[in-house]
Amino acid sequence: MPYLQPSGGWIELICGSMFSGKTEELIRRVRRAEIARQKVQVFKPRLDDRYSITQVASHDGLHCEAETVENAREIMTRLRPDTTVVAIDEAQFLDWTVADVARMLADRGLRVIVTGLDLDFRGEPFGPMPLLMAEAELVDKLHAICVVCAAPASRTQRLINGQPANYHDPIILVGASEVYEARCRGCHKVPGRPVQVPG
Repeated sequence: MPYLQPSGGWIELICGSMFSGKTEELIRRVRRAEIARQKVQVFKPRLDDRYSITQVASHDGLHCEAETVENAREIMTRLRPDTTVVAIDEAQFLDWTVADVARMLADRGLRVIVTGLDLDFRGEPFGPMPLLMAEAELVDKLHAICVVCAAPASRTQRLINGQPANYHDPIILVGASEVYEARCRGCHKVPGRPVQVPG
């Protein structure tokens, strides 16, 4: 994060593969805002119930209280008048209006912190994340460590019975280390991926 923050409202996006520390970084920023006595609200999609329904939790056990929402617009109806910082975890699981909601909040002068997977298990842009990346003033792309070769990992490998998932499998499957691994570009495998020829 830069030393000089934008004036007024702004959007910070923390993205990367699974196990790259996105939620840890969100929790760190939320805690710093709370120490500074800023009023913070944390939201997460109801779909993400891996560790807790009422908390945002990292894979290594850090957590903070959160409100669950069915869709992005629900954030606007839950917003308290004195809130100055809004954090949204796992934005890739929300609908496309999450980018509009983030913009509206920033336009109101709020600091908006968003996390999400930038790529799905196929290695393709995940849901509304490209819109959020374009809209954000600050973008941090975090990397995990490839479990195969130990290179910086930017991809999330989905496994089914220990084997890479097929390209045509469903995009969304909530899980953790039992079905996903961090992989680098070279070690990331997607059987059945269509061959695309630039043209």
